[in-house]
Amino acid sequence: MTQVKAYAMDSATSPFHPVTLERREPGPTEIYFEIKYAGVCHSDIHTGRAEWGEVIYPLTPGHEIAGIVTKIGTKVTKFAVGDRVGVGCFVDSCGKCEACQAGTEQFCNGEGGTIWTYNCMGRDGVPTAGGYSTGITVEQDYVCRIPDAIPLEKAAPIMCAGVTLYSPLKRLGAGPGKKVAIVGMGGLGHMGVQIAAALGAETHVISRTRAKEEDAKRFGAVALHPTSEDGTWESMHSQFDLVVSTLSDGVEIDQLLDCVKPEGIVGIVGLPENRQSFAMGKLVGSQKMLAGSNIGGIALTQEVLDFCAEKNIAPQIEIISGEQINEAWDNVVATKVRYRYVIDTATF
Repeated sequence: MTQVKAYAMDSATSPFHPVTLERREPGPTEIYFEIKYAGVCHSDIHTGRAEWGEVIYPLTPGHEIAGIVTKIGTKVTKFAVGDRVGVGCFVDSCGKCEACQAGTEQFCNGEGGTIWTYNCMGRDGVPTAGGYSTGITVEQDYVCRIPDAIPLEKAAPIMCAGVTLYSPLKRLGAGPGKKVAIVGMGGLGHMGVQIAAALGAETHVISRTRAKEEDAKRFGAVALHPTSEDGTWESMHSQFDLVVSTLSDGVEIDQLLDCVKPEGIVGIVGLPENRQSFAMGKLVGSQKMLAGSNIGGIALTQEVLDFCAEKNIAPQIEIISGEQINEAWDNVVATKVRYRYVIDTATF
C-alpha cells in the first residue's frame, strides 16, 4: 500500500479536512500515478452535499485528474514511468458488455457496472476515492495520455468538462454551416464555446446577463444573448440548429425548444436536482429533438484531449490550494469562478 495525502468530507454539511488514504500497489495491468492537479467540478459538489443521492462518507471527490506515472504493473503495455496521464469520471467497468465494447464504458451494464472515480465500491471492495489526493492506482484501460501541448493543470478539467461538451457537440452535429448556442458559460459552458467554434459552427452564448460577453467572444462566440433583457427570448425564436444547455438549475426547456429551428435539437448536459417538464407539442409540432448527454467513454476522452491540443483549446483556470477547497465550493455554487478551479496537490 502507498499512503497519500488527501482532503475529505465526513458528511453533507461538514468542511473538508486533511486525511491520509491508502492506495493499493499496482496489479499486473494497473498503473499508479502521482496526482499533480485536480479540477473542481460542480458534480463534486452535488455529490458531496448529497444532492444526487446516497454518499459513502468520508468522501474524497475529484474526477478531473492529471499527473505523472511513477509505478506500473508487470503486464502494462500502454504507459511507462514518466508519462503524463489523466483520469476522468470512472476508473473501471466490466469491459465485456455491449456498451463497453462500443467504447461507452460510462453506460456499462455488465457485472459491477461502471465504477465511478469516487463514491462507488471498487472491485476490491474498497470505496473509490478521487483526485483531491496526491496519488491514485487505476487499470491502464481507464487512463488517458495527456498531449505535451497541454499543461497538466489545464488538462485536468478536460477529463470531465471537456469531454462533457465535446460529446454532444460532435454527436449532435455541430460543425460548418450550423448555428449553435451554448446555454450558461461556466466551467462546462466556456469549454463548449471553444469546442463548438473549433468544430466550425457559428457559436452563440445564452446567458442571464452581459457580464461574460467579452469572454464569450474571446472564446470564439459571435454573440451573447442576455436573457434578463426584454425581448431576448423573442429574438432567438427558431434561430439555432442546436442548443446545448449546461445549467444545473433554472432550466426552462420550453424556452430552449423555441430557440431551435424546425428539426433542431436541444441537448442537455446539466443535471438539475428537481424534475423538469416541457410541452410535448413543441417537439411534435416542428419535429424537434430533446437529447441528453453524459460525459464520454475512454476513446472519446482521448479524442477530445488530442483535439484540444491540435486546436489550442484549454480551460481558463484559477489554481487553488487544498485549504481553499471549502471556499472554492461555495464560489462555484455562487458562480464566482472564472471558469474552473484547479487544486494544486503540491499544497497538501
